[in-house]
Amino acid sequence: MAEPASAGPLPDGMPPGPRRLAAVATITIGLSMAVLSNSMTNLALPYIAKDLAITAESSIWIVNAYQIALMILLLPVAALGDIVGYRTVYRWGLVFFSLASIGCVLAPSLSWLITARTLQGLGGAAIMAIQPALVRSIYPRAALGRGLGFNTTVVATSLAAGPSLGAALLAITSWPILFAVYIPLGLLSFFLAGRFLPVTTHAKRPFDVPSAVLSGGTFGLLIFGIDGVGHGHPLPVIVAELVGAALFGTLFVWRQRTLADPMMPIDMFGRPIFSLSISASTCTFTAQGLAFVSLPFFFHTVLGRDATATGLLLTAWPLALAGVAPIAGRLADRHHAGALGTIGLTCMASGLVLTALLPPDPSAFNIVWRLVLCGMGFGIFASPNNRLMMNAVPRDRSGSAGGIIATARTLGQTMGAALVALVFGLFDFSGGGAADAARAALWLAAGFALTALILSSLRLRH
Repeated sequence: MAEPASAGPLPDGMPPGPRRLAAVATITIGLSMAVLSNSMTNLALPYIAKDLAITAESSIWIVNAYQIALMILLLPVAALGDIVGYRTVYRWGLVFFSLASIGCVLAPSLSWLITARTLQGLGGAAIMAIQPALVRSIYPRAALGRGLGFNTTVVATSLAAGPSLGAALLAITSWPILFAVYIPLGLLSFFLAGRFLPVTTHAKRPFDVPSAVLSGGTFGLLIFGIDGVGHGHPLPVIVAELVGAALFGTLFVWRQRTLADPMMPIDMFGRPIFSLSISASTCTFTAQGLAFVSLPFFFHTVLGRDATATGLLLTAWPLALAGVAPIAGRLADRHHAGALGTIGLTCMASGLVLTALLPPDPSAFNIVWRLVLCGMGFGIFASPNNRLMMNAVPRDRSGSAGGIIATARTLGQTMGAALVALVFGLFDFSGGGAADAARAALWLAAGFALTALILSSLRLRH
């Protein structure tokens, strides 16, 4: 599966035609697998807990194992893509993901399933970390926004379809089917990748193992610490985890500054346009994480909607995002990302504020148009922002830049989920403070969206 070391890059993406369409289809399959892996697994946790005779609290680790492995490995795998080639890393990611899916299907115990999900997280990291780099190698510079916009649409559509698709499969048979579906998809994408994905030039530098260890320690301990804050773990443990993350992070940054070819090029953050964009992205995904976790409780517990109605209402956001992302991507090829981001984040922040101000008994229409405003705003921001960040770095650093983008997304979503748990605990959600807690989480989401808006608007000066 190795790419020939002498292969040269395509001058500016792939020419339009069937081969480019096949390459796009290849990465679409892999990205859909990685996104669906969590959205469908969340739905199956009660069934898995019952079948394996484990507690609901223990079953959460089936999701956490994937998320933690993903977070720890995003940056190292992205850097590896710059060294051995994006197609090679993508294909190996599909191999690990498919083999891990077989392990999940056959899992007789919780420990087995957690191990398989960890391996699946490794495959997911390889698939997701280099997606922007693959898009950059497929689309010419003039159409890069369009390609990244389509990627955003794939993510949003997968998020929207995940619960419904998972419910449909569970109505037919038992939970292992939710993992079995990835096996044929992974094999198909693997063979399509070998035939249609472009071959890129390798960066002539070694893989830095110490940097990979320091990066993994930083983000692994950070995720544990954030999760501990949200779930009320002992304070000394949380402090130790966060201090450990800070120590590993400091050593990681120091090492990157001393290397001629660092795993994460620190100099990129010295460019205001890049540092503002990545900061705005992290805040936006934190706002999205806060909203996505708190809205189901808000609709069901506070507004009294049943499970079916709640599920239908929640699809408004990702469907609006899926609809607007391709348009935003095309606009990004002609207009400044700072201006588009300011418009998008104004819409998103307004939608979150208006959702927090919903009356006690709103109609479905009153809820849906607010969520559509949020989804449209997020879509107008996301594709142009990713395009700007990818074009701010040299082509031979596309993998590293993609890994940073994916890390910001995962970190933001994780922080959002942990903050919801923290807010619910502060407001005594189970003790009658459900309405105040849910609205507080939405107000906090609006605060992060407004922070992202300020950061995004500052880019207009550059």
